[in-house]
Amino acid sequence: MTSRKQTPRAVQTTLNGAGARVHGRAAKTLPGGRFINRDESWIRFNRRVLEEAEDAGNPLLERVKFLAITASNLDEFIEIRVAGILQKMEEDAGLPQKADEGGCTPDERMEKLQEILHAFGKEQAECWNKKIAPALGTAGIRIVQWKQLREADRAFAARYFHEEIDPLLTPVTLDPSHPFPRVLNKALCLALLLRHKRRTKSGGNNPKVLGVVTIPRALPTLIALPERDGRRGFLRLEDLIEAHLDGMFRGYNILDRATFRVTRNSNLYMQEEESRSLLETVAEELHNRRKGDAVRMEIEDGASEEIVERLRSNFELEPWQVFPTTAPVSLSRLFSLYSAIKQESLKFVEFHGRRLKLDKSRNIFAELRKGDILLHHPYDSYNTVEEFIEAGASDPSVISIKQTLYRTSADSTIFGALREASQSKDVTVVVELMARFDESSNIRWSRELEDAGVQVFHGIFGYKTHCKLALIVRRDSDGVVRSYAHLGTGNYNPVTARFYTDISLLTCRPELTDAVMKVFRYLTAEWETGSEAYRPLMVAPVTLAKDFLRLIARETEHAKAGRAAQIIAKMNGLLDEPTIEALYTASQAGVDIELIVRGMCALRPGVKGLSDRIRVRSIVGRFLEHSRIFWFANGGTEEVYAGSADWMVRNLYERCEVVFPVEDEFAKRRMRHEILEAYLRDDVKARLLLPDGTYVRAQAIATAPGKRKVSGMSAQDWFMHISANPEMRLGAQQPEATAPKDAVKLDASATVAATV
Repeated sequence: MTSRKQTPRAVQTTLNGAGARVHGRAAKTLPGGRFINRDESWIRFNRRVLEEAEDAGNPLLERVKFLAITASNLDEFIEIRVAGILQKMEEDAGLPQKADEGGCTPDERMEKLQEILHAFGKEQAECWNKKIAPALGTAGIRIVQWKQLREADRAFAARYFHEEIDPLLTPVTLDPSHPFPRVLNKALCLALLLRHKRRTKSGGNNPKVLGVVTIPRALPTLIALPERDGRRGFLRLEDLIEAHLDGMFRGYNILDRATFRVTRNSNLYMQEEESRSLLETVAEELHNRRKGDAVRMEIEDGASEEIVERLRSNFELEPWQVFPTTAPVSLSRLFSLYSAIKQESLKFVEFHGRRLKLDKSRNIFAELRKGDILLHHPYDSYNTVEEFIEAGASDPSVISIKQTLYRTSADSTIFGALREASQSKDVTVVVELMARFDESSNIRWSRELEDAGVQVFHGIFGYKTHCKLALIVRRDSDGVVRSYAHLGTGNYNPVTARFYTDISLLTCRPELTDAVMKVFRYLTAEWETGSEAYRPLMVAPVTLAKDFLRLIARETEHAKAGRAAQIIAKMNGLLDEPTIEALYTASQAGVDIELIVRGMCALRPGVKGLSDRIRVRSIVGRFLEHSRIFWFANGGTEEVYAGSADWMVRNLYERCEVVFPVEDEFAKRRMRHEILEAYLRDDVKARLLLPDGTYVRAQAIATAPGKRKVSGMSAQDWFMHISANPEMRLGAQQPEATAPKDAVKLDASATVAATV
């Protein structure tokens, strides 16, 4: 039995523009209630991403990429979350409004959200105009306007326009015979205020009309100009088109013009119909998504009021739904700048994780019979997972393969291996059609797999299949039929696996493989024999919510009895109120709780009498933190789990999820003392959540008066370092700046140390 160590007091002071501010007030006087609003929490997460774009310590093109990510994130938030709120408000119009937990009615909450969204848009524009664009210019990279081009570049750009762009454009003048064109979701467009050159019969001016040019998505966003004197110049596509508008509207005088972009409601609204397959339903709704109601219009700042009002009226938007910007209208398109410039000094140094090294006399299945393999991606290469599936496809001793697919890539070796395997084996794949914004790809892959002979299922209607499972059944050389499984926290996508952090467990433990088989039966036939059927797995929506509450309650009882009681949990989001209430109760009982939550977090940490012993940190860096890990002290008999589920309503109750135990002793130590410990010691990329819902860098806390000195520990940098230097893992003597303290020295004969 180990004694509980005292958790450091929750942060009491943070620095802001107004000076020091004291937190830690009693729960009953806490403004905003017991929970932080989820939408405000999400905006704060996106602001943390924006901080990475503003950080001059990051390579310049990576900063461009971070800014583009904030724009892409915001697009999704608008077209899904904001659109959903507005639709709900419209449906409930005329009904009495109820205040939420924070004391706000839906109208009041929406007003607050409007202010936050507009403020964030201005922060994005300022980041581009005052920080990134000037830095690009210093680096010899300029995004120039047509009027700034020298003659040779103008000639080059004009030739490119007439040969590549002009044939694809369809200028439209709006009049009774030419109605407003259907502007697709997030399509970049030019609006023009026009007046016909021909005078009226009475000699007066014709009325003003609106013209629209939709910029084809097939065209590159930035036109690369010939390099001169080591300097790279780019012309925005819309600027090049704008320079040639006179040729498209020859009978008109162009009075004004403006670039704009409309974001539409992209929620899928489906109802179960017996006569239609899920695939057909999703395909139709995906088509309808392109036509959803407008939710936001971005338009370049300085556009005439007449253009703005005509567009706003056409799209039936409220004034607040118009977002003027001084930055490029579609910041998400800056991804193309990152791809177009091959200057490696302006990007993160390329990183490749360590690959599994097998004994020449053994294959992956023989290795798994020796013991489990735990992988921490991308620091451990995802090739091992691909090779596991490929080995199952090519090995003549393999009888069957079962796998879930949520998101994958077009050129995935896993996808190819499954098609190949179907020629000689029984292959079953559960494809989630409703993986947001990947629906069309998943429909295509489903049909291709079916054509190849794969049995394709789409899970249980009404529940997304989000679990990450693969099961290979093999007749081994000893004549025994064994099952081998992969359980993970990430998608079977080799592309995103290079920049998402995830956990993979490869195993042939019968208790785990038998449970995985039962989960597949649940997904294909809604097979269920009671809450204990899937043990030792925890499965949503069957048992997972209750299981987590049970584990938290167990820690609470340990604390009350004076036994070791601590919870360390890492996830993407924490919104489920029953889970948060259970954590509050555990904190009040004396359980030390460390939460590593990348995105939204509704829990208020460090509140006196409510959550004194809870600390929440968010880590945003080079890699997207995607792994979900749950560690419980359990009175001294530690337990650790990983899986596909966050502590959110959708994961616990509305999806098919799997959380699995890590049983191998070495793997358990690695999860706690290498992976989780590094995240807890990070004071470079970590931000700490304060009771009022704001975040402050751990570095700022560490440098506050009376606090310990900054160690300079970046968890992601440390993981990359030990990936290249495996002899330094978990306990090699390193300076505090690069290695976690109190790390455990690994046994060289342990499974991963011996095989990775």
